[in-house]
Amino acid sequence: MDQKMENKGKAEPGGFTKNKTLGSILNLDMVQDKSGSEIGELWMHYFSTKDTISAVIPGSTFETMSNRARSCPTFLYALPRQEGYEFFLGQWAGQELHFTSLINVQTLGENAPSQLILYHYSDLQKDKDIVLMTAEMDSKFITVHEAQCLANQVQLFYAAQRHETFQLVENFNHRPTEFKHMSVIAELEQSGIGLGATTK
Repeated sequence: MDQKMENKGKAEPGGFTKNKTLGSILNLDMVQDKSGSEIGELWMHYFSTKDTISAVIPGSTFETMSNRARSCPTFLYALPRQEGYEFFLGQWAGQELHFTSLINVQTLGENAPSQLILYHYSDLQKDKDIVLMTAEMDSKFITVHEAQCLANQVQLFYAAQRHETFQLVENFNHRPTEFKHMSVIAELEQSGIGLGATTK
């Protein structure tokens, strides 16, 4: 196994890891002399063989996402299914983003379990200008393709250059009467992100 990558972390019920640090996955001492892009390649290579998703986010992009998440912590994402779309509620908790299907939220309320959690590690943001992301998912409910589709939407909506795109997030959080879920689908179809998510 690669000395730079390790796999430690405490599992909690549902198979999700609690308080997993970047240091429990990546040997931070051994990558200090590497560039952001080299570390990014290591990160993506390590997770390419695992049943999950990962990403390397430019520091400035994550800064935008993080600032917007503070003022707008929740959003409704549309996941393409064979029969239309299934909606997922995404909720930021610090640098974690928890996804739960809207049906679960409606039936179980605050007790609805997370079906996907995106973990963002900003430890190297200052020195290397990258933020590393990986995820854990409940594979009974969500596939790697579907998790990737939801993760791509986070950048689409939270790092949006177009004001109209981020305005959907603002409306959902601050002007719910103006929020239209069909606008999320329209934005998704326009971006092309949803393509291929329905293929198993």
